[in-house]
Amino acid sequence: MGLFKRLIKNVFRDGQSRVAPSSFESLTEQQIEDHMRIARYGSFELSDAIRPSVDLQIIPRAGFRRDSYRDKQTGVEIPVLMAAASKDELFDLFLSMLDPLGDEVDVVLETSHDRGKKGHNDLYREHIDLPVLKSTLCDFEHLLLNDGCAGVAVLNPRIPLEVQFDEHKLLIVYGQELGEFEEILQYAGLEHDDNLRFLTEAEHIHSSSDELSEEFNRLRYELAIEESDRDRFHWNEV
Repeated sequence: MGLFKRLIKNVFRDGQSRVAPSSFESLTEQQIEDHMRIARYGSFELSDAIRPSVDLQIIPRAGFRRDSYRDKQTGVEIPVLMAAASKDELFDLFLSMLDPLGDEVDVVLETSHDRGKKGHNDLYREHIDLPVLKSTLCDFEHLLLNDGCAGVAVLNPRIPLEVQFDEHKLLIVYGQELGEFEEILQYAGLEHDDNLRFLTEAEHIHSSSDELSEEFNRLRYELAIEESDRDRFHWNEV
């Protein structure tokens, strides 16, 4: 399968309904390749994992907003922070966001490399020391930044709090007390804007490769993750 067909397959992979023609459908393979090479929008730089629609329905920019998530099982509404940061700041910011979770956490690797399935698969590991986890994630920084089919969530179900670094390379935090996370975002220079829109809210495109899929499996091996379990405590994305 060529680049053109591979990318078009991923445009609506997030389950969006096709209410209008895709901005990619009438383009040549060369035009799509040219679009994929554009990573910088003003002062904001995307990683290789995701690109906006060709007609730029949403222009990427840094910032964060408050949101909420209603738990389907309990009906409880959970406060949420959603943030976008430029590529050169993103991974370090993610690591900083893990500190309020405590010394021992659970980790979930999220993968949609199997394109025969809808959604993503969750691979869960309980009870890992946060410094050990951080060290391992640092070894796979390139993967986590640039693979549009891989994400990671780190949580402390005893609080409960969860920090997601998702496939779209957004930072998403769930929990009742989020003030410390807001301070971290503000210290990093991100501005609060409840009108901020993210690439997930319009047509967009994910990018991955066989090499990144193999690297994801190495990360899974390093974290000793074997089982797939969607029923454990883990909030899905907003």
